Amino acid sequence: MRVLLTGGGGFLGRAILVQLRAAGHQVRVLSRRELPPLAAVPVGVPVGVLEGVLEGVPGGVPVDVVRGDLRDARDVARAVAGSDAVVHCAARTGFWGPYEDFFETNVRGTEHVLAACRRHGVDRLVLTSSPSVVHGGRDLAGVDESVPYATRFTCHYPYTKAIAEQLVLAANGSRLATCALRPHLVWGPGDPHFVPRFAAAARRGRLRQIGPGDRLIDTVYVDNAAHAHLLALERLEPGSVPAGKAYFITQDDPRPVAATINLWLGAAGLPPEHRRISVAAARVIAAAGETAWRLGSLPGAPPLTRFLLEHLTTEHWFDIGAARRDLGYAPLISTARGLDRLRAALSGHRAGSGSVPVTEEI
Repeated sequence: MRVLLTGGGGFLGRAILVQLRAAGHQVRVLSRRELPPLAAVPVGVPVGVLEGVLEGVPGGVPVDVVRGDLRDARDVARAVAGSDAVVHCAARTGFWGPYEDFFETNVRGTEHVLAACRRHGVDRLVLTSSPSVVHGGRDLAGVDESVPYATRFTCHYPYTKAIAEQLVLAANGSRLATCALRPHLVWGPGDPHFVPRFAAAARRGRLRQIGPGDRLIDTVYVDNAAHAHLLALERLEPGSVPAGKAYFITQDDPRPVAATINLWLGAAGLPPEHRRISVAAARVIAAAGETAWRLGSLPGAPPLTRFLLEHLTTEHWFDIGAARRDLGYAPLISTARGLDRLRAALSGHRAGSGSVPVTEEI
């Protein structure tokens, strides 16, 4: 298929791009910047041997990039033109920032994608969503997709993603088939979020586990999350089983939050963190930090927010039976194998630069 991929320069988007090309699809990327060439990958390479990264290597295959912004309807329409399908992975992510920034990218940008799909006769659209759209601050233990959207949000990201997901699923019909995937806590080589955040805090001696750290959480290795997008794309068409539905995507391997953090620290070459603060103390720190950043217009984000605190102190693991049944999804790369890959990647960064790079997703 001719596939338009938004967010192809981001962490998950890179892995999706590699796998789309490996599967033989013609891929165009909507991006605000040029992307490095894609390392040549033969068609039919098994997902399990792909590393899921873009590399600027001699002889690499140029990536077909349409320079533009999701917030500009004309840019989006120009990128979608001539496509058979769209994978909409781009989003404004993060725990902090002005509401308008999240709304314009996550909601308005998704409206532009939907309008362009209708205008150009695209018949399938896969949205990258998030399980946080159903997380209202309470435990989610083994829930499936019947759990309702949250009615309370402590962060603009999940609120705007919930709006976007509902827009996409409501647009499903006889001419345009849509579905949404909810990959949970995506990690792996190139992760610009969780692992660098925890590793940087640990190196500064500022990391603490919160409470007992025994709440179970799900995660998903980046290449597994990308694989789910290809499965959805291939099975989605008007009237198909996945049309109009959302799916949780995980490793299907829930583990305690403290143990998960320590596994990531170990991959970064750091010792496990056993020092703790109480949940009550963490709430005070989060509230004080948010107030200081809001009133002082401080740069960056508070070290701890209510949104992050909720995800560190509640259970959030999911039943992926629907994805197994409807998409044929199963995690192809185990948590242990993913950690080996992450460790190798971070060892390379440490050898080359002495630190783990922290970047922003595009």
